[in-house]
Amino acid sequence: MTELETTQRQTPDSLMLYGFWYRALPSDQVGRKRLHKTMLLETPLAIGRDRQGLPFALHDACPHRGMPLSHGWFNGQRVECSYHGWQFDSHTGQCQLVPSLTADQKLRVDRIYAGSYPCEERDDYIWVYIPEPGPTGAGFTKAVDPPMPAPRVPTFSDKYKIAHLSAELPCTVDHGIIGLMDPAHGPFVHQAWWWRSRHSIHEKQKNFEPIPNGFRMSAHTPSANSAPYKLLRLYADVDSITTAIDFVLPNLRFETIHAGKYWFSSLTTVTPITRDHCRIDVVAAWNIFRWVPFGPSLLKFVFAKFVEQDRQTMERQSEGLKHNPHLMLIDDADRPAKWYFQLKAAHLEAKRSGAEIKHPMTGPVTLKWRS
Repeated sequence: MTELETTQRQTPDSLMLYGFWYRALPSDQVGRKRLHKTMLLETPLAIGRDRQGLPFALHDACPHRGMPLSHGWFNGQRVECSYHGWQFDSHTGQCQLVPSLTADQKLRVDRIYAGSYPCEERDDYIWVYIPEPGPTGAGFTKAVDPPMPAPRVPTFSDKYKIAHLSAELPCTVDHGIIGLMDPAHGPFVHQAWWWRSRHSIHEKQKNFEPIPNGFRMSAHTPSANSAPYKLLRLYADVDSITTAIDFVLPNLRFETIHAGKYWFSSLTTVTPITRDHCRIDVVAAWNIFRWVPFGPSLLKFVFAKFVEQDRQTMERQSEGLKHNPHLMLIDDADRPAKWYFQLKAAHLEAKRSGAEIKHPMTGPVTLKWRS
């Protein structure tokens, strides 16, 4: 297979991966006794909290006539459809009441489900597990139990600060993810006097290794052309700083930085909302500079700056993508993007065949690029 054929096979297909946890909404946007409308993987959701504050997620369509449940009423335990008053348990989606039934009508309302999704709260976000969709037109039954808990940001001490932010991206999840892992765009997109400029471009060499359902940029000394790392080394009074970056299907980017007893970690996700619209969410935790006033606000400002630069780039890129241009992925800078497409294809093939996923990496790899 030629390099051109390989490149064409690895361009974005916009297929969304089911059977995973996805971030739905920031925790502070979900109050009690109120339903919140959102969408994940083109699946409409009604999200809320019960009387105990536990989150839940229902399919946002009444199984009777399709009225969005998010337009209904919630008493802290049951969701009532605004059209005909059908009531559903907020966690299981099981129907509890059909007001129009007469005493002699024997409809088994307990066999009717609005459709519910496993829901967990982690690191200031509501996560929802989206299983494989059923056949078109099929009704819902009791929700399946997810095979794993929702992801969370790694932490390495009892006391730490945490912050998060989100931004909408006008692109497919594939473009959002390969943009997230792109190692060569930094000097051109993320220019700032306190970070780096294009004049600081130099050759880099990083080691990568396979991990289950993903790959890792092995622990290494971070770039010497970034001012924050220089400041961190001085503050921590250590000879070296190490950082590692993991990517794990379907959309998880973990980054951890260690400087002696100090650490910083983040979990960034790119969540598909529709086939041409996604959202980036960043949650960071750290014990560095915990005493600094407005530390979370300062860090949020820095992350917001980066995310906004990425959002503007994706918005401009979407203008060109409307015309379905030929796309190229080159070695070595675009190798992580190639691995992502290969992992995605391997995952889908493993689901189809029932076999173990065939990892595209057979062992450690060293990549070189300039940035």
